[in-house]
Amino acid sequence: MALEIRKLNDNDYDDLLVGWWKDWGWEPIPKDFLPDDAKGGLMVMDGDIPVCAGFFYLTNSKVAWVDFVISNKQYRKKPERSKAITLLIAALTTICTDLGYKFSYTLLKNKGLINAYENLGYIKGDSYIGEMIKIL
Repeated sequence: MALEIRKLNDNDYDDLLVGWWKDWGWEPIPKDFLPDDAKGGLMVMDGDIPVCAGFFYLTNSKVAWVDFVISNKQYRKKPERSKAITLLIAALTTICTDLGYKFSYTLLKNKGLINAYENLGYIKGDSYIGEMIKIL
């Protein structure tokens, strides 16, 4: 079956994404931390099976942020899984390009995701040492 992309909807956060983050042992990203209240992104589907999702943030500069890619841990089809993640990152990046952004930025730790981004032309910046967030 062909992989397809759709926009995230109102139900995806609670019905899928929170569980996916927990399955991977990660704390779910708060809904109001994500763009458009967790609807500012895309989902890749294999038929009726959700495979992966990610988000894009738009800034008031020429930088867009493509991040928080998460996948369905139960989906193990190869090579479709890797293709889905690559398709997702490429689609998110294309949206940013089409909107006139000049740079796309991300923060990554996962080696597989780093490789996927590099294969799409992203280059490593400075070494990622720490992340700082303050709840206001």
